[in-house]
Amino acid sequence: MVLKLIAQRVALGILLLLAVSVLIFVGTNLLPSDVAQSILGPSATPLALANLRREMGLNDPAYVRYLRWLFGILQGDLGTALTSGLDIAASIKERLWNTLSLAFWAAIIAVPLAIILGLSAVRHRDSLIDKLITGLALASTSVPEFFIGYLLVYFFAVKFHIFPGISMVYEGMPVLDKMKAIAMPCTTLTLGILAHMMRMTRAAILNVMQSAYVETAELKGLSAFAVIRKHAFPNAIAPIINVIMLNLAYLVVGVVVVEVIFVYPGMGQYLVDHVAKRDVPVVQAVGLIFAAVYISFNVVADVASILANPRLRHPR
Repeated sequence: MVLKLIAQRVALGILLLLAVSVLIFVGTNLLPSDVAQSILGPSATPLALANLRREMGLNDPAYVRYLRWLFGILQGDLGTALTSGLDIAASIKERLWNTLSLAFWAAIIAVPLAIILGLSAVRHRDSLIDKLITGLALASTSVPEFFIGYLLVYFFAVKFHIFPGISMVYEGMPVLDKMKAIAMPCTTLTLGILAHMMRMTRAAILNVMQSAYVETAELKGLSAFAVIRKHAFPNAIAPIINVIMLNLAYLVVGVVVVEVIFVYPGMGQYLVDHVAKRDVPVVQAVGLIFAAVYISFNVVADVASILANPRLRHPR
């Protein structure tokens, strides 16, 4: 039964990714720009434009171009960047690693801290501590990431010169220098997801705390911390896992603004640079990778919830 449910979730994820690939291809082809004109420039002759369109297969029907693009991706060929002539897969490799590295360090900080703060808020429910944690979470959620990033740049880079304002990293960079370079973008991402995870953790545990078995545990004389640790938290783990996975997915696909602010050499910066250049193959490839990451995390969240909560294995 469990394997069947997992197989269904994986199959749905693959179908969803296929549907997203169609939307990405259609969306990029509806952009008000001529790829051939973008490559050759405004001074290109009609004959040169016609020859280039024929060489690139732009005269073929849309479904033929989509299938050619899809089969190339399935073979590991993401295409060639129009503006530089470089292989997209080779160009993306290091940038994808940089983005995943940044997301990893943000998650290492945000996930444990969100769970601890959520448990603390439940432990001290309706007290000053709970109100303080909840108030700070609401304030953090209300502030957009770009504003947090610029505040960090102003105070820690411009005013006090603690961290560099531009987060440049490179292969073979010393670990301490790299940690210093990614400190501010990592902090921005952490603050961006911390409040949401903490509030959802608190809500999930409070929902379980209203159950009859929790009241029974309290009547037996167990301490509030023991009730939360032994009864409430284990039964609230499924929705908490879902929230964590969705926020981890956001860390990877939502880094565009943060990477642009700190000029971080990741996927987001790469995407923005080539959107400005109307480089359609790069936009398609990066968009599909972001979609694949987001859908994969959602599938993992569903599978983890099924494994953590036996009730989900037997839907009524």
